[in-house]
Amino acid sequence: MLTIIAEIRTHQGTEHRQAVLDAFEKIIPTVLAEDGCHGYELLIDHLPAIEMQTQDNNSIVMLEKWQSTTHLEAHMQTDHMQQHFKATQDHVADVKIRILESGA
Repeated sequence: MLTIIAEIRTHQGTEHRQAVLDAFEKIIPTVLAEDGCHGYELLIDHLPAIEMQTQDNNSIVMLEKWQSTTHLEAHMQTDHMQQHFKATQDHVADVKIRILESGA
């Protein structure tokens, strides 16, 4: 089982962040129905912030669980993901992907 942490940095401005959030909300049910998907969760900073918390209004995190790299790679090639990338390309400044597995 793989855990994927995708940090999506949007351009400055609430309209960019909201456009990306809205685009993810549209595809989440479809992604969750994909073969090998065991979780696909959209995460944003908790408000109100507490003292120890780092916040970034231009950061969105996707926490994903995939059965294998084969399933993850197939997911990235689906029509809905290709459409999602096109719909959000003007709003996203950078994406960093971590692909993690159990260390035990």
